This record gives sequence, C-alpha cells and structure tokens, in this order.
Amino acid sequence: MVVEDATLTDALTRIVGHDNVLTSAADAAPYVVDWRGRYRGSARAIVRPATTGEVAAIVAHCNEARVPIVPQGGNTGMCGGATPHPSGREIVLSLSRMRSIRAVDRQNATVTVEAGATLAAVQDAAAAAGLLFPLSLASEGSCTIGGNLSTNAGGTAVLRYGNARDLVLGVEVVLADGRIWDGLRGLRKDNTGYDLKHLFVGSEGTLGIVTAAVLKLFAAARTRLTALAAVSDVARAVVLLQMMKQALGDRLVGFELMSDEALALSRKHHPDLPNPMPNHAWYVLIQATDTAFNAPLATNIEETFAAALDNATLADATIAQSEEQAERLWALRENISEAQRREGPNIKHDISLPVSSIPAFLADCAAALARALPGARLVTFGHLGDGNLHYNVAAPVGTSGQAFMENAPLANRIVHDRVAAAGGSISAEHGIGQLKREELKRYKSDIEIDLMRRLKSALDPLGLLNPGKVL
Repeated sequence: MVVEDATLTDALTRIVGHDNVLTSAADAAPYVVDWRGRYRGSARAIVRPATTGEVAAIVAHCNEARVPIVPQGGNTGMCGGATPHPSGREIVLSLSRMRSIRAVDRQNATVTVEAGATLAAVQDAAAAAGLLFPLSLASEGSCTIGGNLSTNAGGTAVLRYGNARDLVLGVEVVLADGRIWDGLRGLRKDNTGYDLKHLFVGSEGTLGIVTAAVLKLFAAARTRLTALAAVSDVARAVVLLQMMKQALGDRLVGFELMSDEALALSRKHHPDLPNPMPNHAWYVLIQATDTAFNAPLATNIEETFAAALDNATLADATIAQSEEQAERLWALRENISEAQRREGPNIKHDISLPVSSIPAFLADCAAALARALPGARLVTFGHLGDGNLHYNVAAPVGTSGQAFMENAPLANRIVHDRVAAAGGSISAEHGIGQLKREELKRYKSDIEIDLMRRLKSALDPLGLLNPGKVL
C-alpha cells in the first residue's frame, strides 16, 4: 500500500506535474517489487522527473523535508538495490523519462546519454554512428544506463572491454543536498585531483544520483564469429581459454561457461532453442570479433579447436554459420536467468575468483553443498574469461523452491567462505543492494567498512539516499 502525504505530494507535483507523481497502489505496483519478485516494498510516491533540474529540485525538497529517496532505473537489478523499504517512508525516484541521447561525438568516440536511456538505445545510437558501445547484458532492452553505472554492470564483453566503470569518462550527478555536479567531460586523460566519477559508479545510488554520463565508444566490428565448445570439466575450459587468448588476443570478446544443468533449464523454458551437442558436462560459448573485413577469425578458431581436440582439451565444437545461428546459440546463454526465474526461487551467487582457482573451487563447493543440502541442483554459468560465475543453488526436484530458500544462509556461508578463501569477491557485477548487505560486513575488512561509512557520511550526511542498501 502506498502512503500518501498530501504536503509532500503537492510539492512534488509542482516540480514534475500531476501525471508524474504516482500515489495509488495500482500505479506504484511495478516500481515497488524487484525483477525477481524477492523484495516488495512501499512508497509515499513514485516520482518521474524529465530533467536534471527536476531531479535536483526533488532531492533538495526531500533533503529539507528529511524524506528518503530510492533512485530507480529499469528495475532489472538482482539484489533489491532499487526496491523501497516496506515501511513506506521513502519515495521512488524513477529516471525512466530521462532517456535522451544528448550527443554522439564520432571523432572523440563518445556518446553522452541520460540515465534513463536503455542500454539497447545507447548501443543503437553508437551503431548509427558506425561505432560500438560494448556493454552487453541479457536485459539490455529494459535495463538503463543509470542502473548499469550504479552497479558497475559487467556482462558478456568484460573480457575485452571491461566493466561499466571502464566505459565511463564523465558523469552528471545530483548530490544529496540537491546540488548538481557537472562532470560530463569526455577526456581520456584528466589528472586534476581525485577522480570523483568513480565514487558514484558502483555506489548504487547511495552517494548521489547519476543523471547523465559520457561513455566511451569503439570501432565497430566488421567480422564476427560465435562458437560453442563442449568440454568434460572446467579445468579443460580454463586451458581452452588460454589457448583462445593466445590465438586471438583482444579479438576474443566473450568466453561464457555453462553447465549442462544450466542449458537444460534454459531449453526447458524455451523449448525452441537448439541442442547442437548433447550429453556433455560443460559448454563454452565463444565470441570473437575483428574490426577488419574478412578477418580470418574462422581459420584462427578452427586451428585452435583442432589443437584442443588433439590434446584432449576439447570434446566437441561447432561454429555458427550465420547470424541467425549465432543468435540462437547466444539465446541459450542469455535465457538462463529468465528460465531460473520461471522455475522458481533459487539461492543466487554472483561471485568472482581468479580464473586459475575456479576448477578447485567448484569441486570443493559442490561436495560441501551435496553434504549440507542433498539433492540440491547447481545451476552454474557465467563469464569464465573474467572469472565471474553465477553459481546458483536450486531446490531438489520435487521440493518447493520457496521452502528451499530457508537454506539460503547455510548455502551462502558454504559458498562465500570458499570464495573469500580463494581471494575472490561475493559480488562481481550485480552489486550489494539489500541481498548482500550483511554478507558485506562479514567479508570486507573493518578498515574498508570504515572508509565506506566515512564516504557515505561525507556525501549523504542525513542518510537519505537509498537507505538500507550497501551499508
């Protein structure tokens, strides 16, 4: 239920107009539940500004009135970072109307966009200029740049281009008191003191509200190749990764690991998807690109596959012969998360480890989970090229997924303790949000937590920006 505060509503309406202050439960419903359906909150109002000036006015008013704010983009997050608290004290500030592509600078290879622009829209704007914005996620049609920056999103091209943080040159931010910092500079080099933009990228709206950004663009690919390889174990997948790196260098864009369990789930809920190489334990989806026309990617990969077959690294492989085949292979990978959502609640882990540690980690963790949770299904997939795994634990067949979620603390301890022991991270690309806030305190050092709290206090002294998230 949305709690309506007439005085607050009147003030917000004067800023953004009556149609953009939503107070009824029906209108607010899409904004107060996270994509996975795990977190449900309430809000005094959903406010939808159209300009940075309107955001600043809203924040300034809320600062004066001591009203907490939950910034929200496409609401596709995995950790409840954009979902309001059930208390109904907060407003949700939706940036969905701020979707302008402000400028494309071909010579400087940059694009300046507002926070509510979808990732797909930014990709399209870059492509129209003959360039590439390489951030790529399964939710790119609905996730927004503001959300991508708030969680330092990763995706399938991190191996070649890096995370969202690596793709940002400048940001425009509304601070907690309503002031606007215009840091929209498209410079590759700027050593004039602290690099402030990186305080806000990955901070999940707890330090300031990003309203626009200058993003890096790259030369567009003219030759693309997608291949699917089967391996008997993850150790061989790691060897294949090294062979591909040696053969392709930075032309290797993606190297996605998928278990047979993960692909079976994807096909179960999307039965039209292909099954080109059945009956293998592990699969790797490989993406390579080149900016040259007719680059010999196929020859390079075929020669590497031949060598991998000879030394028993590879069990089987297929190369997409058309763009349609490539898209269908990628659909297998990209539909895993949606298939899990349809299957029911599961215990998710978005972790990163040194690539060399992954085979031993998976073996140790699987054994420990089998002892603690007999019959639990491991749905493992992710970006092996950069060490990021989505290591999800699903209920045994025939067991209620909702009831199985009671085992989350136990599963988290088993998984996260082993991640920490291997020198890894409990959050690779999804952020902390509500889901991992308590876990963060366990795995961050005291000095790291202290420094984070000091930054929060300095930039948001009243604690009004996305309270209860991250810290």
